[in-house]
Amino acid sequence: MSFQESTRPPDDDEVFYMQCRAAYLAVFRSSLSNISSKQQLCRVLQQAGRNPSHATLNKYWTSRTSKLNFDDFCEILKCERKTEEAELLRAFRKLDVNCDGYITHSVLEKTLTSSGEKMTAEEVNAVCSLSDINKDGKLDYAEFCRRLVSTAEQCQTAALDKLEADAKLKRQNFGSQLYSPPKSSVASASSVSPAQHAESDSTIKKDSQSSSRPPSARSRRSSLSNSVTVASSSSKAGKVQEPSGLQDWHHCFMKGCFFVDDNSSISSLQYHLHLPQKTSVYLTIQPLSLSHRPDKPQAWMNVDTAVFVMTAGETKEDSALVCFTESKDKEKYVWKGELNAGTYRLLPFTSGCRLKKQNKTNFSDKSVKLIYKTDTGELDLTSELREVLSEIFEMIDLDGNGLLSLDEYNLFELRTSGEKCDQDAWAVCKENFDMRKNQLTRQGFMELNLMEATEKDGDPADLWVTLESMGYNHMLELVEACPFQIDVHCEGTQPSMQPLCLDSGTKLLNQALQKSITLRFGAKALRGHDNVFIYTYRGDHRISSLIVNKANQKVTVHVNNEQSRNCCSSRGMAMFAIEVPARAKMVCQHVLPINEKQEWVYNCVETSLPST
Repeated sequence: MSFQESTRPPDDDEVFYMQCRAAYLAVFRSSLSNISSKQQLCRVLQQAGRNPSHATLNKYWTSRTSKLNFDDFCEILKCERKTEEAELLRAFRKLDVNCDGYITHSVLEKTLTSSGEKMTAEEVNAVCSLSDINKDGKLDYAEFCRRLVSTAEQCQTAALDKLEADAKLKRQNFGSQLYSPPKSSVASASSVSPAQHAESDSTIKKDSQSSSRPPSARSRRSSLSNSVTVASSSSKAGKVQEPSGLQDWHHCFMKGCFFVDDNSSISSLQYHLHLPQKTSVYLTIQPLSLSHRPDKPQAWMNVDTAVFVMTAGETKEDSALVCFTESKDKEKYVWKGELNAGTYRLLPFTSGCRLKKQNKTNFSDKSVKLIYKTDTGELDLTSELREVLSEIFEMIDLDGNGLLSLDEYNLFELRTSGEKCDQDAWAVCKENFDMRKNQLTRQGFMELNLMEATEKDGDPADLWVTLESMGYNHMLELVEACPFQIDVHCEGTQPSMQPLCLDSGTKLLNQALQKSITLRFGAKALRGHDNVFIYTYRGDHRISSLIVNKANQKVTVHVNNEQSRNCCSSRGMAMFAIEVPARAKMVCQHVLPINEKQEWVYNCVETSLPST
């Protein structure tokens, strides 16, 4: 998302967050108010056009939940798509034994009171009363589905209309680009040198607007301005040079993939690196080009990557950050130095600026065909699907030997189904599919997927689940994943790498990331708060900020990036709020240039907000 153009047409992300805010402000007075009960969560989801079930509500509001904030609500909406009328109709048609568009009251009551989220007879009667019931006790389920979806859409439309009509609410669109602070309150990036920005705080003038403005606009006295100007990649000097004679160094590599999960977090494999003796090391990570469809652009190739190296302690407390890839050479992210003998943990990382959850839309008219019937009437995979399956094979073939071991195949199974293939099931695969050295070949992988499609009589539903889990959309574009490769070159010893479990790596990676931000750059205290500090990591290709709250109470920080230029943020918004618990640290955001060939200016104003 660019901070540069404030008058551009709204993109999908902006429309989504507008819908989130409209729904939230239809229930609460402010975006800073918290959802404090399951009933409130249900109401605000309904205002967003959702029809949450008891199971859905229980998933997000557990026995340990005491509150949810606006950011939590946005993440929930990303995961809970709207109920489609076609989807409802398919469910009802399974109960329509006569295929005449009606379901008898007795069949409906038996189904709804005995399976799934069981309803009472009174609740079933209420459902039936909402739609046309013939005198003989039949439910016109098509009419019921139409009304249900229409009601959900009307709720969402009403919330948006209310937001648009109420100017005061519109100013309270916390996190949106519609609210703009006075220009005088933001330091100009062009009038102050980068060194001055780095070493001093900017004094923010007090907002003189009327009291009808939200608190976030009135409380400018507790602000901190950070500004950094970064040269274009083409004008940078001093890059890490590849060691001479690198082709003679010992080498090992391992592939992996970043996946965007349902909650918009990014997961990846982690690795152990073992070095038998002290040695000079040249470490790189880069997005992996998949060559099976050279005619199609590979959008993930511009995703930023990094790898953090930590000592492999028994616990998180025992692990310490050793180094990380800071320099960049084209698509490669590089570190060069010396490592002692021992075992290290490699933690791949991407900022999330260029790899994000995509908005789900109805692909019923756009989906690429996956299965077709041959001239002999047999089912087969389309050439488009075979190309994608070949790409997936390449992604999960971690050691690049052209075969899938049981461990490699189980990474695929865990990602797509959540279950592992045991030794007995692997033996069955060996009997039915092409294998070599007890490993699955590319042809065997195709055969396995064809068998699953054939067992479902050509129904592609399960195939789509697999493809979506691996990051593909219904046009077979890889949009929610980024395959990568890590290469380790050692001058004096043979390194070895071993993949670990597929994990978001939240605790250890977050520890490494926080340490990398605080490692070299000093903290600036948030004005008016002696115990709240902002750390800003300034690299050649990425800027990251961290909020450290040493106070005994939580703090809410409003972040304004509107004066940044040629920048995209991992938050996807020019303005947002972060609530940092007492005695806690929290990564605020990552920022990358939109166009690396041009200069980019990071200008961020962090403001303390009053507690609610």
